[in-house]
Amino acid sequence: MAPAASVAVENLNPKVLKCEYAVRGEIVIHAQRLQQQLQTQPGSLPFDQILFCNIGNPQSLGQQPVTFFREVLALCDHPCLLEKEETKSLFSADAISRAKQILATIPGRATGAYSHSQGIKGLRDAIAAGITSRDGFPANADDIFITDGASPGVHMMMQLLIRNEKDGILCPIPQYPLYSASIALHGGALVPYYLDEKTGWGLEISDLKKQLEDARSKGIDVRALVVINPGNPTGQVLAEDNQYDIVKFCKNEGLVLLADEVYQENIYVDNKKFNSFKKIARSMGYGEDDLPLVSFQSVSKGYYGECGKRGGYMEITGFSAPVREQIYKVASVNLCSNITGQILASLVMNPPKVGDESYASYKAEKDAILQSLARRAKALEDAFNKLEGISCNKAEGAMYLFPQIHLPQKAIEAAKAAKKAPDAFYALRLLESTGIVVVPGSGFGQVPGTWHIRCTILPQEDKIPAVITRFKAFHEVFMAEYRD
Repeated sequence: MAPAASVAVENLNPKVLKCEYAVRGEIVIHAQRLQQQLQTQPGSLPFDQILFCNIGNPQSLGQQPVTFFREVLALCDHPCLLEKEETKSLFSADAISRAKQILATIPGRATGAYSHSQGIKGLRDAIAAGITSRDGFPANADDIFITDGASPGVHMMMQLLIRNEKDGILCPIPQYPLYSASIALHGGALVPYYLDEKTGWGLEISDLKKQLEDARSKGIDVRALVVINPGNPTGQVLAEDNQYDIVKFCKNEGLVLLADEVYQENIYVDNKKFNSFKKIARSMGYGEDDLPLVSFQSVSKGYYGECGKRGGYMEITGFSAPVREQIYKVASVNLCSNITGQILASLVMNPPKVGDESYASYKAEKDAILQSLARRAKALEDAFNKLEGISCNKAEGAMYLFPQIHLPQKAIEAAKAAKKAPDAFYALRLLESTGIVVVPGSGFGQVPGTWHIRCTILPQEDKIPAVITRFKAFHEVFMAEYRD
């Protein structure tokens, strides 16, 4: 008899099996297969290209990188360009001086060498200066851990806080599935609090209290509260007074506040502005000793969209020296984050200023991207709201719409027969008919009995009308087929 397989799904780590990440899940894998089919058998599908609206990956859909950032990166990566005369005519003067400034902080100007585990000190100084000017309160380079995008910082904090299945993390529902995946991988309990769709995805402190008490009554030690602002997948921007209440709640209940602020540059409404939780806490008079707070930022979002460069940071305040030593130890196991991402994180927090040679072109690029995103969000929101059985809240920020789809009972039963969640069934049919890839709301969590999809606003502006036309045609056929 042959020996049993030494590695089978049945004997893998159950935490890995429990972990799910819908943004790159079943529908996306199917889309990648269809994309291959289009390459090998052109014309074999009812569409000629796959449109990946499943993930906030701006440059994959045609967004151009910011010139100044790329000039500085090119010069840092190939410093001998700085010695050549023709470089002065190819690169802006401030990109050249910034590259020199950055290289001076890197021992031996070696951008291919490991750095300090928290990131290069000079780059952390630049990030801290950027935070200080954004918030009006001091920031310290020693509190900055530069990471490969924001995700490793989130994993690091989950690893630190979750001891066993009795440790809980309060997470918004709907949430970005990085959080549920990370909590599952580290063996903790996700304690949900529901955002209120009727009030534009509002966060009610009374609901937070109720969920916290409910979890504690079941013996769960709730360690932290995750807040995503601006919201993903929901696109809301928190009001300042709401943020004051959240900070007070964390302080009173002894919770770590995990502030996901990666969409801080993506605000599309005039009546809201981004305020970091650090700024809110400091303006309330809370200092280092009052509130453990971890703030996450990334180079992947905003107007820069440098997802593949994997840059980001977390700013950690309110932790004792012995705890910080443990965080440093975990960071040092990974040696350091990549240097290109580190440089980009410093640039994103310190872009060109008025008077710099690149300022006018930088500002024009930034404004064009953000204004276009706002127009795309509005066009898609209006289109969704015109369709039968779809209601869509305004996207105040971030890069997504999260419309609710009121599916006919016949569609829900057809999904059940196909062993799929109804919104996953809808998203799969949408993909197979149009080539448009969205993520079902069930991958983010939602109020039971409601169904949603998350769709990015990232296709280039000239492609949006075609996306809307394809979507509308599909939806009308789908609703006609399953009408009760």
